[in-house]
Amino acid sequence: MRLVPTRQALQLTGLSPAKLREWTSRRALIPIDVPPRSQGSSGQYSWQTILVLRLAVTLKEKFSLELQAHRGIFDSLHRYLKNRSFIALWDKTLALRGPTDWQLVDESTDEPLRVDAIMLRLNPHLEVLAEGFALPGKFGGSAQLDLFPASPIGSRRSQDVAHARTPSTRYASRRRRSA
Repeated sequence: MRLVPTRQALQLTGLSPAKLREWTSRRALIPIDVPPRSQGSSGQYSWQTILVLRLAVTLKEKFSLELQAHRGIFDSLHRYLKNRSFIALWDKTLALRGPTDWQLVDESTDEPLRVDAIMLRLNPHLEVLAEGFALPGKFGGSAQLDLFPASPIGSRRSQDVAHARTPSTRYASRRRRSA
């Protein structure tokens, strides 16, 4: 699981340090994934937590909702996202139907909800997360995460380092020069 430090979480959510601390620690609306070990150290956040924080920011700023009343949605959504693929969330909309009731709806579906709901499109949030966490975008690449990070092999520098560390080669080259 990829985690980002508090500084990057602030950039991805648009929250102030005080507001992030209030929402994740003091009020515990959306718990932090890895709390700071000591004062002055940074906490760690997963993409799922950042997504829920971004949705909370939208609810607070655009709809002026009291977030404490919707804590059940945040808990439930956070648990749901822990077992879901980032890629599977593209083209989904979050329908909030009440203080504890929500549903993910396909954007391509023309079937309307049968109840009133606040609709939050996930794609704008996922685009920010795709860039911030280096996750696959909607149209980018093969839509699959790398199993192992790419690292250069056979580069000139790595061969020089390996060559310099081999004692038999080092002594053999000295013997050739002296002869």
